[in-house]
Amino acid sequence: MGYLRLGETIDATKNIIVTFYVESEVSLTEVAESLAAESSIGTWTDISTMREDIMNRLGARIFYVNQEESVIKIAYPLELFEERNLPQLLSDVAGNVFGMKDIKNLRVRDIDFPESYVRKFDGPAFGLTGIRKFLGISDRPLLGTIIKPKVGLSADEHALVAYEAWLGGVDIVKDDENLSDQDFNPFDERLYKTLKVKEKVEKETGEKKMYVPNITAPVSKMLDRAKLAKSTGCGVVMLDIITVGWSGVQFIRDQNLGLVLHGHRAMHGAFTHGNRHGVAMLPLAKIARLAGIDQLHTGTVVGKMHGAAETVIETNNALKGDWYGIKPTMPIASGGLHPGHIEALVNILGNDIIMNFGGGIHGHPDGTYKGARAARQAIDAVMEGILLPEYAKTHKELDNALLQWGYRKSSDSESKVANTYQFNFT
Repeated sequence: MGYLRLGETIDATKNIIVTFYVESEVSLTEVAESLAAESSIGTWTDISTMREDIMNRLGARIFYVNQEESVIKIAYPLELFEERNLPQLLSDVAGNVFGMKDIKNLRVRDIDFPESYVRKFDGPAFGLTGIRKFLGISDRPLLGTIIKPKVGLSADEHALVAYEAWLGGVDIVKDDENLSDQDFNPFDERLYKTLKVKEKVEKETGEKKMYVPNITAPVSKMLDRAKLAKSTGCGVVMLDIITVGWSGVQFIRDQNLGLVLHGHRAMHGAFTHGNRHGVAMLPLAKIARLAGIDQLHTGTVVGKMHGAAETVIETNNALKGDWYGIKPTMPIASGGLHPGHIEALVNILGNDIIMNFGGGIHGHPDGTYKGARAARQAIDAVMEGILLPEYAKTHKELDNALLQWGYRKSSDSESKVANTYQFNFT
C-alpha cells in the first residue's frame, strides 16, 4: 500500500496540496514515500493495524515528481485536517518530516487550499480596503515608521518621536518587535501618551493617523493589552506572529474586538531564509491571511532583508488576490529602507503597500520630522511621476536624505542617480 500515485488525477476541491523541494541521498521517489507516510497516516514500517480502507481514504498521494528540480507534490485528503486548526495543519505537513534522517534538505514551497477549507476561516476583519478606509487614503502607498532606537526610549520620548514623525507626514507609527512592557517604557503608559499626541497631530494636520502598539506576550496578557487598546480607541495592535504562534494569532482574531491586526514576522528567517530548507514565506503568508492578519511584513527587495523580487511579488499577490471571500491582507515593506528606495518600491511592488522606515526616517541628518517629510516628499514625487533627484531640487528635506544615503553624490550638480540604486523594473 504505497503512497506513490504518479499521473493520478487529483481533485483539488477535496485535498490540500503541498509543494516540497527535497534533497536526499536516497532516491527522490523513495524519500517521497517516507515523507508522505510520516505526514499523513504511516510510520517507518509495515503495521498490522493499517487497513486498506484507511489507506484509500486518508493516505497522502504523491502525484508529481520532478527529478531534475527535486520537487514533489503531495495531496492530503481534507478529512485529515481539523477545521480552523492551523497548528494541526502545520504539524501534519511541516512537522516530523523535517527531522527524518533520509532528508538532507526539505522546503515547503507552497500550500494550496481548497475552497471548503478556506471558507471556514474569518480571515482579516478589515483587510487592505478597510485599512485604506481607516486612514482615508485611497491610492498612494501608506507611509509608516518604526520608533527607533528599538528599545531604550521612555514613554515620553517615544511619544515625542511619534509626534514628530506624524507631523512630518507619516501615516502609521508602530512599536518595534521587541518593545513590549519593559520597566523603562511600560505598555500602558506608552499607549496613553502616544495616543494623546496622535489626537493632537490629527487636529494639527487634518490627517488620520494610526498607532500600532505591540501586544506580543503570553496569550492572557495579549488579550488584556488588546482590550486596553480597544478601550482607548487605538484601533490597531501588532503581533509577532511567529513567536506568538498561530494559536495566539487565531485567539486574538476570534475575540472580534474590531482591531486591525498588524503581523510582524520576527523569526521568520529561521524558516524562510534561502531556498533549499524550511518553509517559504508564501505559505506562511497564506496562513497569516487565513488567521486574520490585516497587514503583514513580506519583504522589501531593495532593503536590508532577504527576499528576491520574484518571491516578494508572489507573496504579495497571494495576500491581495481574490480568495473565496477572504479579505485581502495589505503587504508591508520594512527593513533598511530610506526615501531613495521609494521609486523602486513602487515600481516593483505597486501602490497597495505600507512602506515602513526606521533608520531611513530617524537617521535623517536633520532629525525625525525632516526625515518624515523627506519620505512623504518621495512618495509625492513618485505619485506625480517626477524623478526623485528632480523633485529634490525644490524639496530640501528629500535632497538631504538622498545625499545622506548615497542616492546621489554631493559633487553631482545635476543630481543624477548613483549606479548603486539603478534597477531594472521589467
